[in-house]
Amino acid sequence: MVQQVQDAHPEDAIARRLRDLGFVPGETVRLVARGPFGGDPLLVQVGFTRFALRRNEAQRVSVEQEAAA
Repeated sequence: MVQQVQDAHPEDAIARRLRDLGFVPGETVRLVARGPFGGDPLLVQVGFTRFALRRNEAQRVSVEQEAAA
């Protein structure tokens, strides 16, 4: 679950875009796949939409792992 998106600097366009795409507090996010050779990019799913994120973009999203059911 998304906790917050951290801004790297004031008026951070990437952080703002992540929020616009649905990376907002309380939203469920799931890691679907990792790229080869260091895992870049990451394929993540928010709601029913999947996004490819670079690791430096994904590091801005703070998440809390949910307990397994």
